[in-house]
Amino acid sequence: MLFRSYDIKTTFRAESVQDALRLLSENQGAVIVCGGTDVMIRLRELKLRQATLISILDIPELCGVRLEENGDLLIGAGTCFSLLHSDPLIRRCVPILAEASRQVGSPQIRNIATIGGNICNGAVSADSAPSLLVLDARLELASSGGSRTLPIREFYTGPGKTVLKAEEEILTGIRIPREKYAEHGGCYLKFGMRNAMEISTLGCAVNLALFGNGTIRDFAIAFGVAAPTPIRCPKAEAMMIGKKPAPSVIQALQDAVLLETQPRESWRASKELRLQLIRELSARATAQAIETLGGEIHV
Repeated sequence: MLFRSYDIKTTFRAESVQDALRLLSENQGAVIVCGGTDVMIRLRELKLRQATLISILDIPELCGVRLEENGDLLIGAGTCFSLLHSDPLIRRCVPILAEASRQVGSPQIRNIATIGGNICNGAVSADSAPSLLVLDARLELASSGGSRTLPIREFYTGPGKTVLKAEEEILTGIRIPREKYAEHGGCYLKFGMRNAMEISTLGCAVNLALFGNGTIRDFAIAFGVAAPTPIRCPKAEAMMIGKKPAPSVIQALQDAVLLETQPRESWRASKELRLQLIRELSARATAQAIETLGGEIHV
């Protein structure tokens, strides 16, 4: 039997965000680790050598969910998916994110994998990304020189690539504005070759709001594995505003999202299959999101 060792030079355990930033500045090339589900794979595959690891696990200010005075939800970047799925605030305010959290990996993975790590690894298949995109989530990043906040739509730059300055920054929180969940309904659908413990072949999230007469007041749709990065479809979204849900409107949406996505061929699925999934999941997710608000598709 072949045993593979991990090439780790040294490890640190930070006691606070400021302590982690200090360790990051003092150890050039150090890697932040929390749940470790992605970092350990990179170590096992020898993509990291002589690694210096800084653990931010269990830093209190990075854990949990809280409701801010202005109604925004603030999620600590170190919160694991099991806690997200069961958190009362998440289930009540943004059930779309609770559902996405339920579909991450296996129960063992959800117990240790964190939402911050899922975002920062830049994976196009990350289950949290489509839901956070349609919720207009904002990412709070800390560094020794201060902090910055940016929309998650500006975070991804390519497959596995983000704007995070890994040598000096730490993602500390994910903020969901009240106006994107209050009086909104959402749905996240994921297609994989298995019903569970599967990397997404394609994921689709929809978040919308309706006027009293049933017409669409706000609409957002996002996909994972439909382009080099998780993406929104702004032209398709604009087309839906003011429309009363009907089969012809849903069909127009299906056509529109195809023009804004760029699925690729891979060993997991053909480009043709992903194009079909984009059409099918966009229709299903929209219909289910409308149903959560008591609406219906008018025939």
